[in-house]
Amino acid sequence: MTDKNSKKTLKLCNTLSRGKQKFEPINPPEVGIYECGPTVYWYQHVGNLRRYIFGDILTRILKYNNYNVKRVMNVTDVGHLTSDDDTGDDKIEIAAKKEKKKAKDIAEFYLKKFKEDFEKLNILDPDTWCKATEHIKEMIELIKILEEKGYTYETSDGIYFDTSKIEKYGELTNLDSEDMEAGKRVDMKEKKNKTDFALWKFSEEKGKRQQEWDPKDFGAEWKIGYPGWHIECSAMSSKYLGKQYDIHTGGEDNAPIHHNNEIAQSEAAFCVRPWVKYWLHSAFLTSGNKKVSKSEGGLFTVEELEKKGFDPLSFRYFVLNGHYRKQLAFSIDTLKQAQNTYKRLKNKLREIEDDGEENKEYLDKFEEAINNDLNTPKALAILWDLLRDDQAKGKLKTVKIMDKVFGLNLDEEEIKIPKDVEELAEKREIERKDGNYEEADKIREKIKNLGFYVNDTPEGPKIKKYENE
Repeated sequence: MTDKNSKKTLKLCNTLSRGKQKFEPINPPEVGIYECGPTVYWYQHVGNLRRYIFGDILTRILKYNNYNVKRVMNVTDVGHLTSDDDTGDDKIEIAAKKEKKKAKDIAEFYLKKFKEDFEKLNILDPDTWCKATEHIKEMIELIKILEEKGYTYETSDGIYFDTSKIEKYGELTNLDSEDMEAGKRVDMKEKKNKTDFALWKFSEEKGKRQQEWDPKDFGAEWKIGYPGWHIECSAMSSKYLGKQYDIHTGGEDNAPIHHNNEIAQSEAAFCVRPWVKYWLHSAFLTSGNKKVSKSEGGLFTVEELEKKGFDPLSFRYFVLNGHYRKQLAFSIDTLKQAQNTYKRLKNKLREIEDDGEENKEYLDKFEEAINNDLNTPKALAILWDLLRDDQAKGKLKTVKIMDKVFGLNLDEEEIKIPKDVEELAEKREIERKDGNYEEADKIREKIKNLGFYVNDTPEGPKIKKYENE
């Protein structure tokens, strides 16, 4: 494993620079990560959760490399409209009306479910969860800075950011310059440019929304309303990570609009460039050649997968078999294959005796894979190569070290052996010592059918938990 006081070269594919580059944090060994979190108006599905597994793996690899990671994740509980063009209704408000509940209760319920999914998938909690509704003051203060610097204008429905004043607006995804020009489309309304976006939206009618604020309470002379989706992330990330930090993550669908807008308003307000050094984006989970999403279908929640007999960690194993930057085709059949392989892996580990050694050769290969832009498929292949290598030493300890990154709970837990299983194991040992191997094998099968496995060792038989494939 990497020496505590050294750093091996970690390379990450930076969306901003269009390529793989050496990771060099601003203030090593400290690393700040902001991860776009959920909009808590509904359950998170497997397509959403792939992205959070990616964020978890990134965090684990940084920690493996002995960085001190501070990870911040937002919770959007206001301001995310049904359209990225600043039109439509607030998703939380829609859910509240549909379920006939308070917006706050809707947000709390689905955040609780989201955190339960984290636990089931063994995703590390961020150091900071930050709710949009608890940071209205910070958002208004940031908008005021932009207003004072001349980057905003007011329309009948809100305060907007003028993207034409940003020389390199859209550089994260190479937006075409013609997107900057004003047009005559109906959805332009009072926007000066197609790419302009809302910083603060005015309420259509006071009291009609459950969640709205009076900016005058925070020293701004605007109408009552609520924050735009993009300003939330800039305000919260800067509060917890500073005006410049190391890594910002999200799904590939966040990059063109949401992340370009974050960059524009943040660099304008903070006068720092780049605002974030490394931008990492995970690709979609697909089903039937379409993105797995609420609108496209093909989605399942973790709870629904459990009802179909799947261990949530088998979904995590499935995700790790695809590189985070490549789209991954999901189906129940492919998940079944992943679950069978995951169970086979755990059963194989139960057959291995701990020799107390560490295999440096395989660890070096593993570290090279994970440090090459988080190549988990190759890292898993190296794990399997180690297990299949009859000459290799230190298998168990080395796999446990690798699992600090994989997060598959491969470190076997203490289990209580039922009395009838212990009695069968004792009976089998007697038959085996007497040379009655056929009878011993029959008893071994009985033990297996009860969910346990007998491993014969020089110190005697050891009983371990067995998982059917």
